[in-house]
Amino acid sequence: MKNYQVKPGKKLSLAQFDPDDTGDFDSSGQGKEKAKAATAKLIGTLSELQERLYANRNRALLIVLQGMDTSGKDGTIKSVMSGVNPQGCKVVTFKTPSAEELEHDFLWRVHQKAPAKGQIGIFNRSHYEDVLITRVHGLISGKTVKQRFGQICEFEELLTESGTTVLKFFLHISKDEQKKRLQERVSNPEKHWKFNHADLEERKLWENYIEAFETMLAATCTGAAPWYIVPANHKWYRNLVIARHIVDALRDMKLRTPPGPAGINFDTLKIE
Repeated sequence: MKNYQVKPGKKLSLAQFDPDDTGDFDSSGQGKEKAKAATAKLIGTLSELQERLYANRNRALLIVLQGMDTSGKDGTIKSVMSGVNPQGCKVVTFKTPSAEELEHDFLWRVHQKAPAKGQIGIFNRSHYEDVLITRVHGLISGKTVKQRFGQICEFEELLTESGTTVLKFFLHISKDEQKKRLQERVSNPEKHWKFNHADLEERKLWENYIEAFETMLAATCTGAAPWYIVPANHKWYRNLVIARHIVDALRDMKLRTPPGPAGINFDTLKIE
């Protein structure tokens, strides 16, 4: 499978990344089924590794999901994290800041939601909204955007130095694919609840968002907290790519099942 990691310090153009890419898996039925089988195996491994993470409680994992509307953030969580224990995993969505949150710096509310040791935290949208939607809608200046890029990098460096591995995924879909998914929400009564008329207004700003994402990805990809541009037109391949990177990150922690309490001989202990 290809490595979709952004190179730190390099300018990038999202036009160079194919949202239809499926790596070594052809998009026919056979390739798709092979990818799904590989993903299922990874999800099983993820379940085992998460249990060790939870048992050790000396490391944490933060997964950041960003992308255009309909890019598949919810679907990724539902599919890739389907095998994890809910006790050790928490999903957070950052909506419009409350009055109290606005009285603090923009990272104040985010730091409170960072995962504790032993936990997997998932940000479905994140602190990056404060350099995306605010920039596109002209709510902050270019100077403030640059300042926030630096502050975000320092924040993520603090997390990594404190034992939290940070993985950031940009779910890359095409404008045509977004149109298809929005239309499905309109046409399918079972998906009407997902439809938000504001998404149509945001779609008109597609190019502005692309530019904002390109600048953000280049400015905030670091060795400590890398960005991955995940081809997301095909949901089954998106799930495979993300599951692989999460499993690799947990394996890199070299987690072992912790021993039982000292002084107990488990070989001779019998429960009456």
